[in-house]
Amino acid sequence: MHSDQRPAVRVRPMTREDRAEVAGLIDGVENFNPVEKECALELVDIYLDDPGQTDYAFAVASGETAEIQGYICWGPVPLTRGTFDLYWIATRRAARGRGFGRELVGHVERVLGAAGGRLLVAETSAKSSYRKTIEFYRSLGFEEASHIADFYDVGDDRLIFVKRLS
Repeated sequence: MHSDQRPAVRVRPMTREDRAEVAGLIDGVENFNPVEKECALELVDIYLDDPGQTDYAFAVASGETAEIQGYICWGPVPLTRGTFDLYWIATRRAARGRGFGRELVGHVERVLGAAGGRLLVAETSAKSSYRKTIEFYRSLGFEEASHIADFYDVGDDRLIFVKRLS
């Protein structure tokens, strides 16, 4: 299938049965360093091990097959009203550009909109290896709200994007 042919995308909440597949997906993301991969998986485990927690929510996306092609993690920002962080979003390399990420973000926007969410905040690196990530956020209507030079490391700036939901 060419990247311009978009498969039907199914988005659903992550379940315990998805853990190994999501862990493999996280491990395959070339932009995530080992510490970031560990952090991403730690949040997966918090979500799966404590169904009563309200800090993190997860969804996964699949296409024609049941294989998970992408996942997303988001949660409320403490001490705010209606502001949420988009903590993690990733798709398999072979699935990029095929609508999985777009559908995952759309799912989050619908869930948050129904719950009175106002702002969705995404943070990323400004390194050239994140160019497609930055383009992705902009294509979805996120606006750059902050650029902090040398935040993660010397030469690795932090970008914060915001999308108004209401």
